[in-house]
Amino acid sequence: MIHSLFLVNSSGDIFLEKHWKSVVSRSVCDYFFEAQERASEPENVPPVIPTPHHYLISVLRHRIYFVAVIQSEVPPLFVIEFLHRVVDTFQDYFGLCTEAAIKDNVVVVYELLEEMLDNGFPLATESNILKELIKPPTILRTVVNTITGSTNVGEQLPTGQLSVVPWRRTGVKYTNNEAYFDVVEEIDAIIDKSGSTITAEIQGVIDACVKLTGMPDLTLSFMNPRLLDDVSFHPCVRFKRWEAERILSFIPPDGNFRLLSYHVSSQNLVAIPVYVKHNITFREGSSQGRFELTLGPKQTMGKAVESVLVSSQLPRGVLNANLNASQGTYTFDPVTKLLTWDVGKINPQKLPSLKGSMSLQAGASKPDENPTIIIQFKIQQMAISGLKVNRLDMYGEKYKPFKGIKYMTKAGKFQRISCLKDNVVWKTLQPIPALISKDSSVVSGLMFAQPVRHSQ
Repeated sequence: MIHSLFLVNSSGDIFLEKHWKSVVSRSVCDYFFEAQERASEPENVPPVIPTPHHYLISVLRHRIYFVAVIQSEVPPLFVIEFLHRVVDTFQDYFGLCTEAAIKDNVVVVYELLEEMLDNGFPLATESNILKELIKPPTILRTVVNTITGSTNVGEQLPTGQLSVVPWRRTGVKYTNNEAYFDVVEEIDAIIDKSGSTITAEIQGVIDACVKLTGMPDLTLSFMNPRLLDDVSFHPCVRFKRWEAERILSFIPPDGNFRLLSYHVSSQNLVAIPVYVKHNITFREGSSQGRFELTLGPKQTMGKAVESVLVSSQLPRGVLNANLNASQGTYTFDPVTKLLTWDVGKINPQKLPSLKGSMSLQAGASKPDENPTIIIQFKIQQMAISGLKVNRLDMYGEKYKPFKGIKYMTKAGKFQRISCLKDNVVWKTLQPIPALISKDSSVVSGLMFAQPVRHSQ
């Protein structure tokens, strides 16, 4: 299936390559580089690029392109999912999936790729199985391997491979038995000047960290399972029981894994937790403009809106911005024309505002009055979709584990797109990546777009 794999950094250099059959020349990546030059943003490179003799299928993670070379037609999503598994495996082994981490552990990287793919077809992609095959790198193990010339490859076949539960190794023992589940949601939303929602959807996942002794059998139930739409499960989930009872029943892998992913697209189910009022005006023939913006909470169930960050790409004709922030601090980059306002926590009794004037280039034409505004924020102990876990039960073992659940919503990816609606072009920009701390419960990002008249 996969003939070769190339890893390309943000500078366009191939810093690692792996071939499972015959060696494919690096020149095949020239088609990828051409598509990269044509893309307006790094995320806009087409995931599937046809060439005269190959197909190039790529994903972008952690500012690294993972480019797979295919010689025959295969389902593209199958290859894309495998590439994401490769990235997740590197992150699990090395802590970070960066160019430096991959280069520092290049031997382990090649060992992992050799086990994950057999003659071009996926073989072992579960973290539990791989860690029994190839030991995670440590400083002591690296020193010993350097002195003795040994490798991290294990000498025995993984125990899970011989059982009916291949995703879990046998003989697992823990002093403290714990099971944690994180409901993580990404919200994408485009809202017009009047506050009406043009489009909104949620992509959610449930990540688990299970450290339980023996062979536990878990059931996870929800208070409102009908919210889950277009669900994708880990192989451990018993699908027939989910279809019949809407209950997740599974024997979990050991450690970290993704239990399921889901999609919420109904407009009435996607609540917008904040609102924004803004007025950006420019006078014809004048070198001055006016900027006014106010934020406030909306449908937050009494929860505080924290870590609010507002950014806006102002028109090129703006030379400088002289603004007054009632709360927080703002910065304006005269080169990139990016205005950033770090608000912090919103006080419902005194809404934060940013007001002032903007200096324009003399003699320049009247710029666009409606730049896009991007907002990011965090809300503790609140799930945007309203999904709630009812209870978690364990069978098959006699001990009582410690259980925990955390809800988190974060900013999704907004890309620069143009879609016509009543002769209007809605422009969107990619937001600044959210900074999520471990104690965060809800982080979200919204885009408030202004209409720009479309000229034929």
